[in-house]
Amino acid sequence: MDLKEHIRGIPDFPIPGILFYDISTILANPEAWSHTIDLIEKLVLDLKPDVIAGIEARGFLLASAIADRTSIPMVMIRKAGKLPGDVISHTYELEYGSDTIEMQSDALKENESVLILDDLLATGGTIAASINLCEKFKANILGCCFIVELDFLKGREMLEIPVFSLVNYNE
Repeated sequence: MDLKEHIRGIPDFPIPGILFYDISTILANPEAWSHTIDLIEKLVLDLKPDVIAGIEARGFLLASAIADRTSIPMVMIRKAGKLPGDVISHTYELEYGSDTIEMQSDALKENESVLILDDLLATGGTIAASINLCEKFKANILGCCFIVELDFLKGREMLEIPVFSLVNYNE
């Protein structure tokens, strides 16, 4: 199955000049969603992580589906103020300011192997921040996996871990 056939491009979202690659059309198609999860599940079974980390919000969909299929625990990487209890935070710079992501302080243990999942890799800022956050736990990051990678934004180049993508766009 060609997943590109199930990804909708929405022009001028969220601002004029941006073509948004929307995976909600994959989610709306049970066959395409199942195929997506099958592909990621194979990668996960090959890498054998101790924990799956999902980045808010669409990464939660991937991570929870994979955790369910593989019986591997899942943890959440969320924007600041969204998780109860003690958290560990990481603040990072954006083109227009800064943002903070968090994980609960007991989410990872030292030396646990982690695979980070999200829907899309663009400039790499959020995934780089997520890697830095996981490193605060002294976890072993095996890599990151995405449904879509926008190659032309070169987000992969700022990462020092393996990157796995199901669909790549060059423009």
